[in-house]
Amino acid sequence: MLDVVERLVVDGGPEGLTVRGLAAASGVSNGAIYHAFGSLPVLLGRLWLRAAEELLNLQIELVDAAPGDGHEAAVEAVVAAASAPAVFADRRPMAARLLMTTRRDQLLGPQVPEELAEAMFALDKRLMMLLSGLARALWDRADRAGVEVMTLCVVDMPTAMFRRTLTAPSADGLPEIGADSRERLKAAVRAALTLPPPPPHVG
Repeated sequence: MLDVVERLVVDGGPEGLTVRGLAAASGVSNGAIYHAFGSLPVLLGRLWLRAAEELLNLQIELVDAAPGDGHEAAVEAVVAAASAPAVFADRRPMAARLLMTTRRDQLLGPQVPEELAEAMFALDKRLMMLLSGLARALWDRADRAGVEVMTLCVVDMPTAMFRRTLTAPSADGLPEIGADSRERLKAAVRAALTLPPPPPHVG
């Protein structure tokens, strides 16, 4: 069911999704859809959460597998985390397009069920732990400035460099991030890491 929703949202945007359209595309009745998810906002929230969790799990996997020792290993771990969206696009192209084209707040209605809100909070907390851990491994500090640099490298730079490819229409709907873009991202991240974060604010 979520795979069908993913495709429909990527193709037509979240505002174009209806229970009737989903029922027609999936072969599942309207009643069964409502019984399983309760509402479209909940369904869309779970869709976004699934994709975001998969990407974060991949980032953690790649960080843990980063080569090297000491400072070199810390740098390569950040590069690996930054490169994860491209790897994710290879494995789960529709999910990668979903995350790049649709903000979380676009999918959730004003009333977010407590269970879903808690899952979103837990995901945010795991991401913050990843960013803090990377900053601590590289600079032995995980203050606001250090985490902001990690966010720049792991979130902002990949989004800026891969957005065009992941949002552009393609004949088969499957994005392909080229080797040149991947290597330029890695070079940009390594360059950004040559400068330490600003000194902690005192007072």
